[in-house]
Amino acid sequence: MMRPKLAFAMAADKTRHVFDSEALARLARTCDVVRAAPLEEFSSAEARQVLGEIDILVTGWGCPMVTGEVVRAAPNLKLIAHAAGTVKFTLDPSVYAAGIKVTHAADANAVPVAEFTLAAILFANKRVFELRDRYRADPGRRSSYALMDEPIGNYHRTIGLVGASRIGRRVAKMLAGFDFTVLISDPFVSKGDPVLAGAELVDLDTLMARSDVVSVHAPSLPATRAMIGSRQFKLMQDGAAFINTARGALVDEAALIAELQSGRIHAVIDVTDPEIPESNSPLYSLPNVFLTPHVAGAVGTERLRLGELAVEEVERFVAGQRLEFEVEPALLERLA
Repeated sequence: MMRPKLAFAMAADKTRHVFDSEALARLARTCDVVRAAPLEEFSSAEARQVLGEIDILVTGWGCPMVTGEVVRAAPNLKLIAHAAGTVKFTLDPSVYAAGIKVTHAADANAVPVAEFTLAAILFANKRVFELRDRYRADPGRRSSYALMDEPIGNYHRTIGLVGASRIGRRVAKMLAGFDFTVLISDPFVSKGDPVLAGAELVDLDTLMARSDVVSVHAPSLPATRAMIGSRQFKLMQDGAAFINTARGALVDEAALIAELQSGRIHAVIDVTDPEIPESNSPLYSLPNVFLTPHVAGAVGTERLRLGELAVEEVERFVAGQRLEFEVEPALLERLA
């Protein structure tokens, strides 16, 4: 039986560490790698020649759009294994029409996001960033001690998770080991869902009003755009924290900034809309904002998980086994 032929399509400068030597060796044991260097475009004669040979395309961040024209140039293509999170903006519907199977590494990318979120929750409840600033300004610790006497900390606090997504469920599971009350708001969760074993299902307004920390884990869809706006932010308790590691488009950013400028709440923001805020955005300078450049997902060596998961899926496919992380067309619409 002929071994399947495989190639990569991704931006080399954005995917360092995704595939280490062991991952590449595993692929070479099951497939013939047509081209070791990843394709960064599909229009050149060289790229078209590669597409014409392959059975498997391993994609990642920076992969060009897989259009109907690309599908027609790859008549033997049977699997696209995406070694990154969402594959939603990489595939044309013609991929599914051609019977090509699709799998993704979103489950691997969920791990560091959930870890980042847990750290953010613990630090937010303890007001760590504010304590850092007070200590810098007042080495005598008088102002730091004053904050420590306020009702802060991680005992008997309420954490609200907006969205029981792949990441939201991981976070909920992590929170089970703490002395927290966990609330979940998600229209797709119903009674009997395993995630409710350690959490209470409530509507969004109730979650915003009751939570000491609100953490967002919903997908970015037309229906969820700006789902958290001025009314929701005004429901938050004084001193509460807002964490967003999902998508900036889920939030009415102007409303968030207005509430932050009031000083009532504080925030850990990893994603914004636009992706990079304007240079004069208050998010860069507000003292009650901890802003990070979209780093909650896999960075550095954390990217190895993405490559390992993609390799495992390729191995399952070649062995004729069921793909564990296949993306069906119906699921594609609900992905982040």
